[in-house]
Amino acid sequence: MPRLSQWLIRTAFIYLLLGFTFGALLLAHKGVPLHSALWGWLPAHIEFLLMGWIVQFTMGVAFWILPRYWKHPRRPNAIMAQIAFVLLNLGIWLVVLGTTFRAGQGVLLTGRIVEVCAIIFFVMHTWKRIVSREGV
Repeated sequence: MPRLSQWLIRTAFIYLLLGFTFGALLLAHKGVPLHSALWGWLPAHIEFLLMGWIVQFTMGVAFWILPRYWKHPRRPNAIMAQIAFVLLNLGIWLVVLGTTFRAGQGVLLTGRIVEVCAIIFFVMHTWKRIVSREGV
């Protein structure tokens, strides 16, 4: 498994752990009120599970499993996928800052734009790797 896939999948599992932890706290808070500010962590819970876990895990598996170029036995240059990894994680934390820590709508919007840029970089990296067996 390529090193970048390992990083993407391991980071996705960290987000899964964080998302489940916040979700468990929110669920426990429904039964036994812990602190009223705990509901402010709901956007972080959603962000960690959707973007951190699902999207990042999907990117890690796609980077690993999509075919290499048929004419070249090595993987293509992974710099765009590495940029996507950094941008996705930066975007996740900017969105969490914008929602959970109330840093403002500008931070939230910047985080979403950075996440979209991460997806665009990843698609640009993988676009040429999506081919038929005939190489077309």
